[in-house]
Amino acid sequence: MMHPTDLIYLVLVSLVGAVARALRGVLPAGWRMRLEATPPDNLRPGWIWLHAVSVGELLLAEGLAEKLLDAGHRVHISTGTPAGLTLLQERIPRWDQGRGLLSGGAFPLDDPAGLRPFMCTPPGAFIALETELWPNLLRHFESRAIPRIVVNGRLTRKSSGRGGPWLRRAAGRLSLVAARDPESAEAFRLLGAPHVALGGNLKADLPPPLLLRETWNSLRAAWLGDPVIVAGSTLSGEEALALRAWMALRNSHPSLKLILAPRQPRRFDAVAEELQELGIPFHRASQPWPQEESYWRGIHLVLLDTLGELPAAYGEGTLALVGGGWLGGGGHNPLEPVRWGIPALIGPGYNNFEDLVAPLRDAGLLKVVGTEDLESLMREALAASSLRGPGWGGPASLPEGLCGALENTWILVQPFLSRHG
Repeated sequence: MMHPTDLIYLVLVSLVGAVARALRGVLPAGWRMRLEATPPDNLRPGWIWLHAVSVGELLLAEGLAEKLLDAGHRVHISTGTPAGLTLLQERIPRWDQGRGLLSGGAFPLDDPAGLRPFMCTPPGAFIALETELWPNLLRHFESRAIPRIVVNGRLTRKSSGRGGPWLRRAAGRLSLVAARDPESAEAFRLLGAPHVALGGNLKADLPPPLLLRETWNSLRAAWLGDPVIVAGSTLSGEEALALRAWMALRNSHPSLKLILAPRQPRRFDAVAEELQELGIPFHRASQPWPQEESYWRGIHLVLLDTLGELPAAYGEGTLALVGGGWLGGGGHNPLEPVRWGIPALIGPGYNNFEDLVAPLRDAGLLKVVGTEDLESLMREALAASSLRGPGWGGPASLPEGLCGALENTWILVQPFLSRHG
């Protein structure tokens, strides 16, 4: 007999699914994508379902996907956003390397109709990145003794307390949580996860970023003698903050350039309109790239409105600003610029990355700065820095405690994997 909590969730999610399918034609792209989610036809029993909700989690999934593929597993990666699906379709050929073991697609709704196609050929394990707890999916997999794993598990005590009975029931069904930090591990235990271990933060073990397109060479040559600020993963209002500081600094550094990368793709057009209103000569990275150096000498700013290029673009900078911590409440990954050996600044609202910020700050690789001191610290950093160039400072030596997360996680996950997946 089904537990009342499971039954209530099943009724509600089935109702939501039925309504969504009836209104499919007028729903946003993200909903339609999930309503149409199906697995590929060539899956074999024991395949591994790896789920990464969006772009950031997909980038984290690369190392684990490589481990699974090298071990001979058939892997299907799912994602829950249109931006994630775009990036996934772009990366699969490189990750698969012609082995024919990797596919990707949308994550379904958590109702019976959405999950049914994925149950026809049962997976050998379900592995989710960070905090993807879907009650109906986990209930199905538990009933079939299919391992249910969360890696890079991220959770706070506050958010675990808000989870309610459905989240607690879902957490209690997990076979393994490989938590990214001790606080998350304790929060998962409080939520009811029965097997929690410390895996480490996979962001610290990301593979080297893809090289930028060859079309960047003409810009590189034109900007060779110029200092460059890279402001990445900015939230609404943080572009204006970066622009004000950049324009003020150009009084003393007339050749100072800016690469600006908003966090959310849906805001690319709005930021472009803002730049047009300011009359700043800029180029959108998604547009064709002229190869004449003379064109780029007249461009002062690049709007990085592409997916997946920011980690490599940080290597073009003299100084990095990591967004999300000035006008947001979470911050973004500071390791992306730090890996290039360039000075990096982050705002005080970095609570989603406390386990990374603290050791990087203590090692002198990162500074935390409020809005009132941002311009002055940027000025100091520029005065003390050499000019840009990919990896000009050489790869940074990261604190020892940040290394080894991928290998630790793999050791924890392996016992749950079928030999023939």
